[in-house]
Amino acid sequence: MLVTRFAPSPTGHLHLGHAFSARHGHDAAQAAGGRFLLRIEDIDTTRCRPELETALIDDLRFLGLRWDGEVRRQSEHLALYAAHLDELSGRGLLYPCFCTRAEIAAEIAQAGGAPHDLPGPDAAGPLAAGPRYPGTCRSRSPAERAQRIAAGQSYALRLDVGRALEQVRAAGGPELAFSERGRGPIAARPELLGDVVLGRKEVRTSYHLAVTIDDHLQGVTLVTRGEDLFQATHIHRLLQALFGLRTPEYAHHRLLSAPDGSRLAKRRGAPTLRSLREAGQSAAEIWALVGYPPIADKNG
Repeated sequence: MLVTRFAPSPTGHLHLGHAFSARHGHDAAQAAGGRFLLRIEDIDTTRCRPELETALIDDLRFLGLRWDGEVRRQSEHLALYAAHLDELSGRGLLYPCFCTRAEIAAEIAQAGGAPHDLPGPDAAGPLAAGPRYPGTCRSRSPAERAQRIAAGQSYALRLDVGRALEQVRAAGGPELAFSERGRGPIAARPELLGDVVLGRKEVRTSYHLAVTIDDHLQGVTLVTRGEDLFQATHIHRLLQALFGLRTPEYAHHRLLSAPDGSRLAKRRGAPTLRSLREAGQSAAEIWALVGYPPIADKNG
């Protein structure tokens, strides 16, 4: 059975781009007689708020979207993610990074140039993970790491991607790859994203870790999401191999743009579904703005 999911973060009100993305997953599941799930990705406790979760669920229902089963909230499964993080640590695949964002940027500049972006779908799209980490803290000694942690320094836990790939290859099996709907198999190259953050001193998980585990546990067979997250799939495929998880199919859709050509985003003040509703827009009118017909009422 085909299973899709929509996984927003309650850090602001939903906008048209969210509606567009949710509809992709919803319609793919409906067309295949499958299941459409809703997951709340609320591990960012400093920005996620319960009232915003309530608002986003209300907006989705207003648009006629319905999902199967209970809503999964990542904040309710932090111990599970931490256990997976501990497993990687026990395998020698994590190291603490004490660098600030400014220090990372300075070291990249001193290295003589910015890292190359991975190509997105059809050779387009930014590198979602940002500039590649240069590995500053990878070579710190165990004694120095312990001293800094004991002193109370803040740190992130990074995946040693090179060592992780060595372990995966030593276990045998085919080369890492994932399937993109409409494009077929794509070779996974997680090393091009560098040693990504999988957790922090304060929160022992990250987007990469949590979504990989959740997609497996929820039985997701098709991940539909924006093309800005295409490159993250390379890391997710590596994590799937490390934990022995199933690999779903992927379908990264285009992003909606504002009139000036910029990407619709919360931080850029994109018009929210809430504001459109308050202005009197109906569900059918909102769907028309993103090129979809209204959702048929199954009870009608």
